[in-house]
Amino acid sequence: MYFKKIVLAVALIGLAIAAYFAYFVYGAMFSPNTNFDQDKVIITIPSNSNYNQVRDILKPYLKDIDGFDALANRKKYAQNVKSGRYAIKKNMNNNDIINSIRSGNIPFKLSFNNQHSLEQLAGRVAKQIEADSLSLLKAMTDSDFYSKSGFNETTALGMYLPNSYEFFWNTSAEGFRDRMLKEYNRFWNDSRLEKAKKIGFNQDEVMALASIVYEESKQRSEQPIVAGVYINRLKNKWPLDADPTLKFAAYKLPKYKNTVIRRVLNVHKEIDSPYNTYKNLGLPPGLIAMPDISAIDAVLNYEKHSYFFFVADAKRPGFHKFSKSIEQHNRYAREYHRYLSSRGINK
Repeated sequence: MYFKKIVLAVALIGLAIAAYFAYFVYGAMFSPNTNFDQDKVIITIPSNSNYNQVRDILKPYLKDIDGFDALANRKKYAQNVKSGRYAIKKNMNNNDIINSIRSGNIPFKLSFNNQHSLEQLAGRVAKQIEADSLSLLKAMTDSDFYSKSGFNETTALGMYLPNSYEFFWNTSAEGFRDRMLKEYNRFWNDSRLEKAKKIGFNQDEVMALASIVYEESKQRSEQPIVAGVYINRLKNKWPLDADPTLKFAAYKLPKYKNTVIRRVLNVHKEIDSPYNTYKNLGLPPGLIAMPDISAIDAVLNYEKHSYFFFVADAKRPGFHKFSKSIEQHNRYAREYHRYLSSRGINK
């Protein structure tokens, strides 16, 4: 009889332990364990993080960090931390949270607009992904990459087409650069390559002219007309006489550092630079800015016309007046210069 009581007691204790374990497992795995009011929070886990660092990131958002620890160890997450960007939804349990931060790296839309240099682009992208601006710039200007891709320091900016792209937050600097090369090659499809060939340009030349067109006019309706003016000048072996190239050349000089040129003057036309299209025939050696896709397509689909000149329209800011003769152009130019002077814009 006494033996039976011992067996029964042991069995009851075992059941109690099993019940407690089941309760603990249920609590650790299936009970909601979030501590925020919004529908979800987004966390970022940096590359090379250890479990303690992940724990510190999660702690403000969890009710019971110890229960999370127990399950993370049981599921061996603590030994296999994944970097990335993850969503923790309200009322998630520990099991769901671990599954999310283990395999739920969520992409986002990375975007950049018309940056004027690789340095500016690196700074813009670094605000959106884990890679810092120095790493990005190093990857973008890597000599081995230049050799393999066919770009150089004067043309490399053209590889980065302003748009929105889906990325993972923990994309490396090299990963970003290589993805942009793929996007560039995808952009230059057979149709665009054929159009470039018809106007006698290679891709770098299209991009160089597109950068000038974009700096001249942000109006999509005008860009094919502006492109047509420059192509007319090139066909007739005229200098491009593009004011944006003078500004680009000037900003390379210490004299013009941290200044804004609002009015191109004769002194700017004397700058000794391969980008001075008043002195040098043909296209400049590279881009002067990152062109919008609309400007690239404007060059490839330029408007055929007889205009050789254009000047900003004082009555319609952002637009231009186009001319076929120098006499008509000079009249429009005097009108615009009077407008600038009336506004006190002398340099």
